[in-house]
Amino acid sequence: MPKPRTRLATPDKEAIALLPEFERLGLDRITLVTTGEQARAAAAALAKAPAWGFDTESKPTFRVGEMSDGPHILQLSTRERAWVFQLHDPACRAVAAELMALPGFVKAGFGLGDDRKRIIAKLGVQPMGVLELNSVFLERGYRKDMGVKGAVAVLFNQRFIKSKKAATSNWANPRLSEAQLVYAANDAYAAIRVYEALALA
Repeated sequence: MPKPRTRLATPDKEAIALLPEFERLGLDRITLVTTGEQARAAAAALAKAPAWGFDTESKPTFRVGEMSDGPHILQLSTRERAWVFQLHDPACRAVAAELMALPGFVKAGFGLGDDRKRIIAKLGVQPMGVLELNSVFLERGYRKDMGVKGAVAVLFNQRFIKSKKAATSNWANPRLSEAQLVYAANDAYAAIRVYEALALA
């Protein structure tokens, strides 16, 4: 498909700040997955949807030369519910790897290059069906990476809230906070909403 000659602008922070809030998933629609049994139940629920919002979180590194052993969290979401997989337990990690390697399901998200590399390194599988939503916006004429905030602003005329404190928190903690769960789940949830709004299904 030929690219349009005129490039569309990505909304700036000031414009986005004026928009009404995007309605995020609450804790009642977020499932924390820590065991193999819970992971298998999540996989059965996810199998009912043809596409999932997808993201990962890793413990931040602050020192020069420090290597991350992430991802520590894998988030997958449908339109109805999100699952946040903690990857400490080997059985849970094995099911997460199966889900990422599963063909026939779209895993849509933003800025997934690093996530893909880390999944290959940590889970030992090549992710299948990964769709970089930034690439879709570039194909449609936007001039730079859209990101989840820009995409929600363009498609829904709403402001997607991301907590910087949660973003830079310790995702390797055995016990995640409610703020971490909400942050992680909604990154994946917003991605599936954007995917559907782009009429990619």
